[in-house]
Amino acid sequence: MRAPNGYPIAMNTQPILEPITPPLLPAVLALNNAHAAELSWLEPERLAKLVGEAYLAPRIGELDAFMLAFDQDADYDSENFLWFKARYPRFAYVDRVVVAPHARGRGLARLLYTDLFARATAAGHTIIACEVNSDPPNPGSDAFHAAMGFSEVGAAAIYGGARSVRYFTRPL
Repeated sequence: MRAPNGYPIAMNTQPILEPITPPLLPAVLALNNAHAAELSWLEPERLAKLVGEAYLAPRIGELDAFMLAFDQDADYDSENFLWFKARYPRFAYVDRVVVAPHARGRGLARLLYTDLFARATAAGHTIIACEVNSDPPNPGSDAFHAAMGFSEVGAAAIYGGARSVRYFTRPL
């Protein structure tokens, strides 16, 4: 591809993953809370604690996408995380992944997961764990996780029955 002046345009074919840094926390919070129905609402202090505690907290671009993942040693009180902790001695848990609306369809969630798989394997983890809402349903997430090789291993009603989830794992 060439620019109007005839010079080649450098194409960045692989987005770069970088850590979430403190100056980006307000934007991460806004993106997270725009998807609170699929994730959960966070307050600024809670987000800062989660990013600090995370096993991995990568982002793509200024904030095209981000992931928060924890390992079994995290000090995390999420009902979903604790469900896995009670059943698996060693794992990496995907707590939340968000791709901004303007960046969807570019494979960014797949890139975040692929990076997690590589890093978790190198650290000696044997499974990746996550949950997907069943009520309210999230068919896009269902399809994505099936394509990434996840299998259902359980289900629960959480938040006093306000939400239902299915638990998934993927072996490494």
